[in-house]
Amino acid sequence: RRPARLERRIRRMRPSARASILCALLLLAACFPGGAAAETASEAQLRAAYLVNFLKYVEWPAAITGANICVLGRDSLAGPLASYEGRLIQGREIRIRRVSQPEQLADCQEVFVPDGDEERFAGAIRNLGRQPVLTVGENTRFVEQGGGVALVRVDNRLVFDVNLSVLQRAGLKVSPQMLRLARDVVGGHR
Repeated sequence: RRPARLERRIRRMRPSARASILCALLLLAACFPGGAAAETASEAQLRAAYLVNFLKYVEWPAAITGANICVLGRDSLAGPLASYEGRLIQGREIRIRRVSQPEQLADCQEVFVPDGDEERFAGAIRNLGRQPVLTVGENTRFVEQGGGVALVRVDNRLVFDVNLSVLQRAGLKVSPQMLRLARDVVGGHR
């Protein structure tokens, strides 16, 4: 009975509204196809989108002209991040780099540390301390351990925490919008 009523309501809509609903439903279906591999792929795409969007809400010192996202250790986001290569954010071209050694972090504006690699790269993250680099990790304790942003899964949602004092020490200015969207802000006020 309910599907028939819904169908009648949809038929009464303007064609452009029906097309919008159809597009939305197709997008939802594409985002949530069945199977574990599809869920993993969509989460990786979502994490990649967060990494790119963080670049929009952080201001680097004027001398910084790049937008290099460096992925430390295992490279679970290579595919999803590759689609952003060459795009412009705040007039800066996005470049994606896989980094296996701490010495390779010199030209990074954002460094992503996958879960499980925090200890391996803890010294490198601490050494970035006062350099204008946005550090993003997947572990809930990442911001407590000196990282800038923790991008974590909580109750089947991706959320992020911000360590404002770490980012300020690095010379980065974080947009109030980003702070409002954060689940938690450590070392400062929203």
